[in-house]
Amino acid sequence: MSQAPAQSGPEPSSVSGPAPGPHPVDQLLPPARLGLLGIQHVLVMYTGCVTVPLVFGGAAGLDTSTIGLLINADLLVAGLITLLQALGIGRFLGVRLPVVAGATFAAVTPMILIAGEYGLPAVYGSMIAAGIFGLLVAVPFARAVRFFPPLVSGTVITVIGLSLIGVAAGLITGPDPTAKDYAAPGHLALAGGIVLLIVAVGRFARGLLAQLGVGLGLAVGTLVAVPLGLTDFSSVGRADWFGVSSPFHFGTPEFPVAAVLSMCVVMLVIFTESTADMLAVGRMTGRPLTPRDLARGLAADGMSGVLGGIMNGFPDTVFAQNVGLVGMTKVRSRYVAAVAGGILILLGLVPKLGEIVASLPGPVIGGAGLVMFATVTAVGIDILRTVEFEGTGNLLIVAVSLGVGMLPVAAPTIYHAFPAWFQIIAGSAITSAALSAFLLNLLFHHTGSRGRTPASEEISQAVTGG
Repeated sequence: MSQAPAQSGPEPSSVSGPAPGPHPVDQLLPPARLGLLGIQHVLVMYTGCVTVPLVFGGAAGLDTSTIGLLINADLLVAGLITLLQALGIGRFLGVRLPVVAGATFAAVTPMILIAGEYGLPAVYGSMIAAGIFGLLVAVPFARAVRFFPPLVSGTVITVIGLSLIGVAAGLITGPDPTAKDYAAPGHLALAGGIVLLIVAVGRFARGLLAQLGVGLGLAVGTLVAVPLGLTDFSSVGRADWFGVSSPFHFGTPEFPVAAVLSMCVVMLVIFTESTADMLAVGRMTGRPLTPRDLARGLAADGMSGVLGGIMNGFPDTVFAQNVGLVGMTKVRSRYVAAVAGGILILLGLVPKLGEIVASLPGPVIGGAGLVMFATVTAVGIDILRTVEFEGTGNLLIVAVSLGVGMLPVAAPTIYHAFPAWFQIIAGSAITSAALSAFLLNLLFHHTGSRGRTPASEEISQAVTGG
């Protein structure tokens, strides 16, 4: 007896629902909204980004035109790395999340020390070497992120901010203690007024405006400085409207071993900063990071060192203020960050704009910088709040690392009897604090019977999604 032919099942299209849309991270928004949100991201991070070349250029004794060149190069590199992070290149570069990159304060002090000891070619040579180092260790670092818990990152970020407060003070008072206008009451009053304005904006403003306090402080402070005779914009008229600084502007890169080692430590600090921010954005956007994702993002940080060294810029990190903006707006599209990157590139191609920023008076930069550097310190302290101190030895680790890091800040000539290479490494508050915190964390929590700490377990789980 023959059987009836089996009925074929329905076509897949008749039972499956509508095709799911793209993940919010991959969603392309309407052009007008995309542009406005991209501008918003640039406004939030612009002041922090350009403060790095302003502070470094002032401390290194560079003239206004050269500082303007650094600002343009800084914005150009930041834009390129932001595009790279948002869009990615294959399986190797870019975290593909809505993150914005900008120059990191972590590199400022080591760069100033290297410039003073070896010159600017060594600054950019060591930056290139550190960038290559970052590209090589991005994957191992992503897998070994548990060795850089909040205990280490919080301590180092705290020292970064503390070590730069003296730089802000120098901008306010002036570089020469024998000068007649050194620490002039008018300069101190101007800087103090900027601090008060930033506080007022932070207290009474709302939304995006509340995040622009430092930028408003710079703008208003400059306007006040004009009738005081503290401004000189004569070089702005000579600057071009469009241009790109030539690669290796300061000469053939040099690679002193001590400078390279110091900048490689800085690259690990940058990785630690960026890791925390990328993990936060991954959680906010509903796209948790895998070790491979994290490695691609860190490799982009390494690429910023290479590009910065070639184009006279600075190494970049993921900017925390833009991470906060993602949380505030709830907009998760990475194409918003890509538009911000494009805007930064355009800004970096306008030398006249860089010249205007470079012409800001020292007391104005110093007043705004004081708040920014102290904010970095506060961020580090906030990270340390998450650390378990009771019965762990962590209090001793933080205490020793802070002491070792701040020693050359309190006594700048303490290592004068040591070789130059030792002074570059140990004389940098950031480098010495990072090495101390990392090694002590290994000693207390990754050797012997203590094993892994809850904090390191939490980081590992955040990366692997476990």
